[in-house]
Amino acid sequence: MTVHVGDENPILLDLGTGAREFGLAMARPFDGAVFITHLHWDHIQGLPFFGPMIMAGASTTVYGPAQPGETLKEALDSFIRPPLFPVMIDGLPSKIDAVAIGEETIDLGYASVVSRSVPHVGDTNGYRVEVGDRSVAYIPDHQQPSDPTAIAPGVRDLCREADVLIHDAQYTPDEFATKPHWGHCTIDYAVHVAVMCGVKQLVLFHHDPSHHDDMLDELVAEAKAKGAVAGVEVVGAHEGLEIAI
Repeated sequence: MTVHVGDENPILLDLGTGAREFGLAMARPFDGAVFITHLHWDHIQGLPFFGPMIMAGASTTVYGPAQPGETLKEALDSFIRPPLFPVMIDGLPSKIDAVAIGEETIDLGYASVVSRSVPHVGDTNGYRVEVGDRSVAYIPDHQQPSDPTAIAPGVRDLCREADVLIHDAQYTPDEFATKPHWGHCTIDYAVHVAVMCGVKQLVLFHHDPSHHDDMLDELVAEAKAKGAVAGVEVVGAHEGLEIAI
């Protein structure tokens, strides 16, 4: 997911497999910031395939949650290395720094990125990108609490009156009942968070891979109806989706 601010390099939020295609379109060295929520494969495996980040002359700072017993750089090195990948990060022609962050705000000059801890499986950050009075909250993986009305303090901080909230919406209630501790939440819970935090627009994200297009259309339509009652616009994330704020 990317946030674009004028002519500045985009802010990248996680680096899944889509990073490769995005890099092909960008076609120039990347000199900017990447914010990783956590180190599960689907959020980092695009890192060594994001061409602009590994070009000669590129300079990138990768921010992410602290890792128990090792630095963030060491954690990234553990999978970008032989035999999993031909070279290690330090063997790439670009400059890549890794910085662990917790409950803090990173000032990029043209934008501020607020980081807060989010319930998931393992250490996980959520982020809020602020540019002037505009804001985008990003919480792609979120463990729904046993009390489905509760909202973690960090999540409230990130979502409060956000213009756009991109939020985990993986399960139906029946699916969640079989995987209540897998680190995700129901679509209904995503709508609940958006409503309680005064979000203007909710983007349903992290769809379950077993949900085909027709099923997703039905689920999004149901969520739209529920959101409309509470004054929250709901849309379903899809490849190529662009939202102007």
